[in-house]
Amino acid sequence: MTITHHLVLGLWALLVILPLLWTVFTSFKTSQEILTDPFGLPGEMQWNNYSRAWTEARIGEYFFNTIIVVGAALVIVMLLGAMCAYVLARFPFPGNRVIYFSMIAGLTFPIFLAVVPLFFVLNNMGLLDGKLGLVGLILSYVAFALPFTVFFLHAFFSGLPEEISEAAAIDGAGDFRTFFQIMLPMAKPGLASVAIFNFLGLWNQYLLPLVLNRERSNHVLAQGLVNLQAQQGYQVDWGGMFASVVITVIPVLVVYVIFQRQLQGGVGPSTDK
Repeated sequence: MTITHHLVLGLWALLVILPLLWTVFTSFKTSQEILTDPFGLPGEMQWNNYSRAWTEARIGEYFFNTIIVVGAALVIVMLLGAMCAYVLARFPFPGNRVIYFSMIAGLTFPIFLAVVPLFFVLNNMGLLDGKLGLVGLILSYVAFALPFTVFFLHAFFSGLPEEISEAAAIDGAGDFRTFFQIMLPMAKPGLASVAIFNFLGLWNQYLLPLVLNRERSNHVLAQGLVNLQAQQGYQVDWGGMFASVVITVIPVLVVYVIFQRQLQGGVGPSTDK
């Protein structure tokens, strides 16, 4: 790599890391320190910012709601997406390409055009109020994440050697056993990559919860942060607000650090036969 490449990458890294570090340091400052010396170090570490954010701002409640919704949606969409992509990639049948391109067309459909009819559909099904509101939100997350999952995994399953599935069939393995015990483990890099992308998209989703998640007790982190920001006009607790942002960002960083090797190794399927 040339010196120019290193300079560009170094500048990009600074643009990403410096705001994150500033947010972390600011989360340990008092509101007065934030307003008077926004770029200075905290005089004394204010750990109580995190306790206030977790309890008084109800970030803890929103955090667990987000874990439930994103976790359930991620498991469902990965299972359904992998099965759908495998069938479309490995089993030719009439209408195969129609179904595949219909799934791909879902990637071009803007979410904001669907929220109003989706609201009435879920309302008629009774999936907007009470704890069932989380069920409706999970199903909505799955519906919008499924096309990307199928599109991404279709290429991985298409690139797997045909001889392996044929050998499994000769040994007496059925379609389900071949898929779950042989093909699915071989597509692990692709599964890890698409799982990370889906996790990031679902974790940061705001429009769907805003329209479909009306119960305050069911709010997710994106809604909680917006509500907390709106309250700053009446209760100036900037330290608690920055602590809430850090709490929201930590799971994303942890997931990326743990699975970054799989993400780097899963950017494309192997074409070797």
